Amino acid sequence: ETSLQVTGIDFLKSQNTQQHHTDGYNIKNLVVRRGQPFLVQVSLNRELRPADKLSLRFGIGENPMKNRGSLLSLKPEQEDFTGWKISLVKKNGKECLLSVTSSPNAPVGKYNLHVKTDTNIYKPENGVIYLLFNPWCEDDIVYMANEAEKKEYVLNDTGYIYVGSAYSIYDRPWNFGQFEEFVLDACMYLLDKSKLSLNDRRNPANVSRAMSALVNANDDNGVLLGNWSGNYINGTSPMDWIGSVTILQNYYKTKKPVRYGQCWVFAGVLNTVMRCLGVPSRCVSTFDAAHDTEENLRVDVYLNERGEKLNSLSFDSVWNFHVWNDVWMKRTDLPNGFNGWQAIDSTPQEQSQGRFQCGPCPVKAVREGDVYLPYDSKFVYAEVNADRVYWVVKKVNGKDKYFKVGTETQAIGKNISTKAVGQNRREDITWEYKYPEGSKEERMSMERAYSFIRPSGLTPRSGYASTIETLGGNTQPLVLKEPVTKTGLQLEIINTEPLHPGNPLEMAIIVKISAPGNWTVDLTGSCQLQYYTGKVQANLGTIKETISLEGASEMQIPLKIAPDAYMKTLSSVEDEVLILVTAIAEVKETNDKLTKETSMRFEYPPITVQMPETAKLYNDFTCAFIFKNKLKVTLENCKLLVEGLGIFKMTTFEQGDIMPGRIMKSEIICTPTRLGQKKIVVKLISNQIKGISTEKAITIT
Repeated sequence: ETSLQVTGIDFLKSQNTQQHHTDGYNIKNLVVRRGQPFLVQVSLNRELRPADKLSLRFGIGENPMKNRGSLLSLKPEQEDFTGWKISLVKKNGKECLLSVTSSPNAPVGKYNLHVKTDTNIYKPENGVIYLLFNPWCEDDIVYMANEAEKKEYVLNDTGYIYVGSAYSIYDRPWNFGQFEEFVLDACMYLLDKSKLSLNDRRNPANVSRAMSALVNANDDNGVLLGNWSGNYINGTSPMDWIGSVTILQNYYKTKKPVRYGQCWVFAGVLNTVMRCLGVPSRCVSTFDAAHDTEENLRVDVYLNERGEKLNSLSFDSVWNFHVWNDVWMKRTDLPNGFNGWQAIDSTPQEQSQGRFQCGPCPVKAVREGDVYLPYDSKFVYAEVNADRVYWVVKKVNGKDKYFKVGTETQAIGKNISTKAVGQNRREDITWEYKYPEGSKEERMSMERAYSFIRPSGLTPRSGYASTIETLGGNTQPLVLKEPVTKTGLQLEIINTEPLHPGNPLEMAIIVKISAPGNWTVDLTGSCQLQYYTGKVQANLGTIKETISLEGASEMQIPLKIAPDAYMKTLSSVEDEVLILVTAIAEVKETNDKLTKETSMRFEYPPITVQMPETAKLYNDFTCAFIFKNKLKVTLENCKLLVEGLGIFKMTTFEQGDIMPGRIMKSEIICTPTRLGQKKIVVKLISNQIKGISTEKAITIT
C-alpha cells in the first residue's frame, strides 16, 4: 500500500484574492481575510480514500504549538473548537479541492501552512499565508456594511490630508500605498515587534493601539522620528514626503527609524498601516487643536503690550491643525453604544501607560463627554474642546503682571475634516465629535466631561502665579458660550489682497459694535510668522490705533507688511509658516476687552500636470509638469517630487532657481504596471515655498 503523499499545492491566488479584495497586494504569497472561505487545490500521488488521514496545519509565530493555540491542525469536515473549518469541495482523480474558512476572530498575521498525510509532512513553496482583518465579514468586529465606504477606507491607496488653518484649509494629496511592495511585510514586522500576545492580535483595538505606538520612534525604534526643530540636515524634511511608501520601505529595509515626521506624516503612515492590515481607517484633521492642556481644558496665550504672542511662557499650545486617524470597529471591551469610529494618534505628544501611544478612543465618547472610557479619551476630548484664554503681560514696578484680555470658548476643535467617500473633496465631520455649539446636548455633554476632568481656576499657568492680577473672582463657573460684551464688540481679521510671497501682505482688522452710543476703542494689532504648532518664528509689525465708532457700526483698520519684513525669514526656514494676526480691542467707556487671532497661509501659483486620460497596461506615456512663477521673487533651489502608485516610483528632480515670470517644464516617461484608476502626485518645493502640490488621475486599461 503506497502511503499518501502530497505532490503539490495550488493556492489559486488570482481567484482567492479577488474574492477577498486582496488582489492589489504586490506580494508572491496568498493574502486572505479572516472569517471567509478560500480554496486550496492539493495534488496527491494517488486518489484520496476514506481511510486516509489528511490534515492542514496552520502555524503562527516562531515556535507554533497546539497547546498555545499557535498551531492549528484541521481535518476536512471536522469543526474545530478554534472556529476554523475545512471542507472537501470536490475530488477529481489525484486532485482534491479544499475550502478553508478561518475564524472571524482569528489572530491576524503570517501563517505557515503544512499538509500532513499519514506520517508525511509536505511544506509548499511560498507556503506562508497572510491573514488580515475582514470588513466584508459580518462576524468580524471590523465589519463595515457600506460598500462605498469599504472602497474608500480599506481599498483606496491615495487620498488627501487637510492642513493649513481654519481660515484657509487646503488639501495635501497623499499616497497611502498599502498595496505596494514590502508595505505588508513592514506591517507584519511591526505586529511581531509589538509583542502583542496571540490573543491580543484578534482584536483591532489592541492592534491599533500598538500601531499608534510603533509608527513613532519614541519608545520602541518605531517607523518615524518626529522633529519640529526646523533643522532636518541629516534626514528628510517632513514637508518633502508625498506618501507613506518610501517611509515604510526604508524602515523595513533598515529596521531603523526614518527621519523625519510631523503630525500629517505620522497620520499618513498610520493610515497606510491600518488599511494594509484590513481595518477601515481615515485621516482626520482638526483645526485649532489644543495640545498639552494637562487635562485642565484650557490653553493660555500670552501677549506682550504690542499684542504679539510670546513663545516663552506657554507650556500648552494651540496647533493650527493636527492630524490623527479614525479606525472603524466594534468595541467589545466597552459598554454598548461606543462602536464605530475610534480615534488613534501616532504623533508623539504624551505618554499613555508609559508609551507614546494614543487611542483607540471612541469618537462617540468624545461627543457624549464620557471621557473616562479607554483609551486616552480625556486627552482627545481636550484637543477638541479646550478654552483659549488670552493674557497680556505688563511690567508693573519692574515685575511681570498678567491681565486677562479675553476667553474664547468656541475656538478650539474647528472644521474637523476628512476626505469624502468616493469623492475628491473635504467632508466636515465636526458633528461626529461634538454637538452643535450652544445646544442642550452640548451643555449636557460638557457637564458630564467636566465631572471627570477638573478644570482649574482661571489663573495663568506659568511660574509666576503670585503676581497675578485677575479681573474679578479667581474661579469662574462653567462658561458655555462666548462672553457677551456690553457693547456687542466683535473683531474679524481678513486679508484684502492675495497673500503671495514677495508681495506686501495686505490685511485688515474689522472692529464692530452693535450697541447705540459713542464709543472709543483702543485697538492693538500684530502680525507674526508662526509654525503650525503655534510657535512664533518672527515678528513682522504692529499697529496701535484709537478709533471712534458711533452707534451700531464697523470700521476696517488696514495692517500692511512690506516684503522686506518677512522674505528673509520665509527663505531661511525649513517648514511651512503661517501668517498670524492678533488683535486686542478695548472699549474705553465700558472696559470691554476682546482678543481675536487668525492664521492665514501664503498663496502660490499652481502646477499643472499634462498627460493622457487613459493609457494601456505596460505601454509608455509621457507626463509633463508645468509651473509658471507668477511671483515677484526668484524661487531658489526648486525640487520637484513625483510619485504615481503603479506608474512611477517616488523620484526627485532638481530644478535649480526659477526667476519671476519663467516657466518650468519637466517631462517623465511612465510605464503603468497596474490596472484601474491611478494617480500621479507632484509637489514643488523651494527655499521660498514649502510645497505646492497637485495630483492627476489616469485610467489604465
